[in-house]
Amino acid sequence: MQRVKIQERHDWKAQAKQLGFKFHTFDGEPYWDESAYYRFTLAQVENDIEDPSTEIHAMCLDLVDRAVSDESMLEQLRIPRLYWDHIRESWSRGDKQLYGRMDFCYDGRAPAKFYEYNADTPTSLYESAFFQWVWLEQCIERGMLPAESDQFNSIQEQLIATLAKIDPPTPLYFACCKDTEEDRGTVQYMEDCAVQAGLKTKFVYVEDIGISPDGQFTDKDSYTIPALFKLYPWEFMMAEEFGPYIPKSDTWFIEPTWKALLSNKGILPLLWQLHPNHPNLLPAYFEDEQHKLAIKTGWVRKPLFSREGSNISVMLDGNVCEKVDGPYDDGGYILQHYSPPATFGEHHTIVGSWIVADRAVGMSIREDSSVITKDTSRFIPHVIVD
Repeated sequence: MQRVKIQERHDWKAQAKQLGFKFHTFDGEPYWDESAYYRFTLAQVENDIEDPSTEIHAMCLDLVDRAVSDESMLEQLRIPRLYWDHIRESWSRGDKQLYGRMDFCYDGRAPAKFYEYNADTPTSLYESAFFQWVWLEQCIERGMLPAESDQFNSIQEQLIATLAKIDPPTPLYFACCKDTEEDRGTVQYMEDCAVQAGLKTKFVYVEDIGISPDGQFTDKDSYTIPALFKLYPWEFMMAEEFGPYIPKSDTWFIEPTWKALLSNKGILPLLWQLHPNHPNLLPAYFEDEQHKLAIKTGWVRKPLFSREGSNISVMLDGNVCEKVDGPYDDGGYILQHYSPPATFGEHHTIVGSWIVADRAVGMSIREDSSVITKDTSRFIPHVIVD
């Protein structure tokens, strides 16, 4: 694994505008950054990222199977009791999942270490599945990369195939919150994949979702929503005014309700309990078990419900050395052994491994000057060259 500097395509911003990539820059700072790329060997990708991702995903599914029948686990995960039966039924029915992203610490030498699973509302999808592939093809065409260069990336093809296979009721609605350009772009991309899968689609903002007199979800025109892809976390859905209607609604959800368990960082200590000393897991505990961690080795305090690095703090020798504020400070916390991201010069780097259905199908790289990856952390493309 190497970080390699490369010349930017002179026309990439014009292409981004043409292709609808509106969030390539945040507050004047680059989010998409093609001044460098990460180079992997095929063996590194297959053995160190793809295989562990597939194995950990299977471990996560086993954990869900245990948790839906174990009230103590549901309590540890702070799932509201109102939804326990509904989640259990969703899992028992075999409600189909679509996608997720696992984040790993990996430097190309030591085994990849699992940080967390963004199993419900992962972003950076468009740039992972589409825009970095466009970058690869054009760099090869323009002689900027070796002709044999490849990329671990069949995300788009697998999304389309999976959407067609699970065949949700239609129209399939797509939803995100207002005034979030990145979320809107992600949802537009996913809706385009659904159209390519042959599905009839519509869009609705989360703020415009209503409830009919008979308890069904509706759009702003009071039409019933038969199926909904929501880029809105399950814990938020459950806390909404319409939340109590979820168990009795006929709406078919992507992601299914049981994914609320896997998008919860409480799975990290539970996985460690079930698979202690697994080479790809980090020691992790619920915060009330803090004594089980050796503080001198360092640990990371994470909320059960958190995204984009919010409310995460890194402790070394009992002192906070890195911290990100945010809105997720009203729930429980877990403690995870501190294994810092790989460092390339001044860049702290994490690897995202994309899961579609039950397969690892692609990879994305984020880097930051901080050890905590945030929503503004840069996206760097990757290549496979042996």
